[in-house]
Amino acid sequence: MFLDFYKLREEPFGVTPDPRYLYLSSTHREALASLVYGVEVGRGFMTLIARPGMGKTTLLFQLLEHFERSARTVFLFQTQSTPRDFLRSLLTDLGVESDDGDVVRMHSKLNEVLLHESRSGKRFVAVIDEAQNLEDSVLEVIRMLSNFETSRDKLMQIILAGQPQLADKLGSVNLVQLRQRISLFAHLDPFDAGETNLYIDHRLGVAGCDFQAPLFTRQARAMIASGSDGIPRNINNICFNALSLGCALRQRTIDRDVILEVLGDLDVRSQAVKSSLVAKAEITKKHKATLVAPIRKSPSAFLGWLPRFALVGAFLAAMSWPLVDAVKNGAPMLNTQNPTAVESASLGLATQVVSETSKANFDAISTSRVVRVKPYDTLYRICADNFRKCSTEIMQKIFELNPWMVNPDSLRPGQELRLPETPKDSGDVEWQIEPPSGASSNEAGRP
Repeated sequence: MFLDFYKLREEPFGVTPDPRYLYLSSTHREALASLVYGVEVGRGFMTLIARPGMGKTTLLFQLLEHFERSARTVFLFQTQSTPRDFLRSLLTDLGVESDDGDVVRMHSKLNEVLLHESRSGKRFVAVIDEAQNLEDSVLEVIRMLSNFETSRDKLMQIILAGQPQLADKLGSVNLVQLRQRISLFAHLDPFDAGETNLYIDHRLGVAGCDFQAPLFTRQARAMIASGSDGIPRNINNICFNALSLGCALRQRTIDRDVILEVLGDLDVRSQAVKSSLVAKAEITKKHKATLVAPIRKSPSAFLGWLPRFALVGAFLAAMSWPLVDAVKNGAPMLNTQNPTAVESASLGLATQVVSETSKANFDAISTSRVVRVKPYDTLYRICADNFRKCSTEIMQKIFELNPWMVNPDSLRPGQELRLPETPKDSGDVEWQIEPPSGASSNEAGRP
């Protein structure tokens, strides 16, 4: 655990919706203020829309804490339910038994609770999280709950919170009556770079960081802001893994190299590309072993393998054309009466096949360059450092130039790796790192 290493009281980038760690960006502050005001003036129906990971549940907990003494509150998040299950869950959270499951009786019991809270001077606030998963029939039941009212006030304040799909659902023709009753729409937007820095500092401060030395460098923070898309949950994941890796490396300050490795580990698309390339390399290695082993064992045995190429299909076509061209260009005929001649001719044919099929690789090697693997280097990091991006095309070329490399995660310090001279704007960019403003070309690369 890195808490002792970085002198923190608690985990600063946890996954639970703790209101203490809520950072109020401009849109978070506006959304919270709007919901508080809507409840206080009794607007009835309100909604909160946000992308996954934006901290909407944490904000809702903060809202309920605000009304802890002045209102009766209920928080529902089990949205995969029928109308009867929904009403039963609502009454259960209120401490009311409803074993019979009769919808009319459940409505009556709920009305009694609401009237009791109203006479005691308390509001009733029901928050329904992940509301985008509710069936239309359940949403219709929720609409009917707004009919619990007196001549002056709504007895229930209902907040529907969910992902952008909730807005699409509320905009459908089937739910037009519910849509008309919603008087307040709040939303949360991703952080910009400045808000990301403030968010990181806020969580570190709550966790007990003394800030005597910078825990994240400026370049590391810029990469976190870019790699997280400004989504708090992504920021938490990146920072947690960065601190874990930094502790393992005994590194007091998290720099760009640590963040670069963390981003590579967390990038699902990159992991899929890496797995695909490893699988291709293993298949290629097996094919090479199958073809080369007979030649190494006995060059004359290579002739016995030639008929089997007819069973290989597309692989045979790629390998056989150079052999045909060699025969057309006057390759020597085999003298089966002279074993030495047979062996020599076999080696000649094999060499010509290899040379023809590898011509493209030889041409690539002649225009490539060699780098030496450094401690803690991975293929992903080397690719990003040398080409400012990591694409499928570049990684495939690296595998072609380094046929000895089967597993890209097994690089050892001191190994020489051949890299292609690839234009920086070619290939499909999986993700790209932009150097910080004002940084020199040396600062943009490895320090």
